Amino acid sequence: MYKLDIPLDLKEASAIERRRKLEKERQNRIFNSKIRTIGVDLDALTQQVNDRKIRENTEKARNESFMSDMVRNDKIVMMLQKRQEQDIHNLDKSVNEFRDRYQRPETRKEFDLYDPDSKKKDKPARVNDDDPRCGVSSMQKFEGEDLNSKARKSLQNEQLREWSLKQKKDKEEAMAQQKQADKLHDMKRIELDQRAMELETSERVCRRQIEISTKEFNQAQMKERKEKENLKHRHEQDDNFTEISNHVFGDMLTENPAVASSAFGSHRVIPDRWKGMSPAQLEEIRRIQEQQRQEKKRLQEEEWQRDMEWDRQRINVAKAGTILEQRHSRLQKDIRTSQDEANAHLSAEQNAHKNFLTKEVYINPTAQYFAQFNTSSR
Repeated sequence: MYKLDIPLDLKEASAIERRRKLEKERQNRIFNSKIRTIGVDLDALTQQVNDRKIRENTEKARNESFMSDMVRNDKIVMMLQKRQEQDIHNLDKSVNEFRDRYQRPETRKEFDLYDPDSKKKDKPARVNDDDPRCGVSSMQKFEGEDLNSKARKSLQNEQLREWSLKQKKDKEEAMAQQKQADKLHDMKRIELDQRAMELETSERVCRRQIEISTKEFNQAQMKERKEKENLKHRHEQDDNFTEISNHVFGDMLTENPAVASSAFGSHRVIPDRWKGMSPAQLEEIRRIQEQQRQEKKRLQEEEWQRDMEWDRQRINVAKAGTILEQRHSRLQKDIRTSQDEANAHLSAEQNAHKNFLTKEVYINPTAQYFAQFNTSSR
């Protein structure tokens, strides 16, 4: 009747055997009084300590790796920031030097209007002994006055030599600065030229795309305009032909009696054109009235039949509801009876269980009761 030769599951059997082996080892450790009362599982503790050290070393190496990456990134950021600051400083320095050399206040056109040293730079009343402004009656020089001409000439030569050296030095510095400025200008111009070429290429491509799109749009517009013109011409021809046909086959020329029909409906006529109803129209009106009477009578009969059917359905539904309610009452009564019987049975079982616990379970333990302990390591 039952199939008992079921093949053994090797995986489950190996798992059961492994658990039995572990349980046996655990019993050997726990039931060994020396290990239980004196020592601990040193191998397990050593393994735990080693695992913890490995975990800590791994975490430490990971943190050190993160810290080294953070330090390297910070150094890179500091180098980039320092390079940016140095570039900004060099640019500001170049701008200030350019302004100091080529945009001085004394190089402006209107500097002579607000020059604080204008009086010092102004020509004195007498520049030298041969000043042409000094006439005979000016009393600025006298015949034979030039007592320090030798010292003056020596000072003038020394001053001329200093001026020449200074001009040479300034010229060399200006040439070096001009060379550096030309180099920077050339580099900037090359960069601007490359950017301009890129922008020009992009603009050329964009302009070509726009021209292609505009051309296609214009072609579509021209095609649409031609189609509209052809359609308009065709409509005009159709309207002309229709107008000619209306004039030829119109009611005025054909003397159609339907001209008395009004545009507001077929049941209305134009009084000044209407000649009265024909016998056929009167007969048609009487026939339609008779049809309407028959239709009304049929609808009344159908409504009476529908009301009778609704009354019958309502009575049937009321009877079915009464039957269902009675059946529901019987079912509730049966369910209540079953519940009472089940509660009585459960009460008897609980009383029996209570008596069993009181008389059989909760009694003073015997030697057999204590013998059941320490049979497993759990």
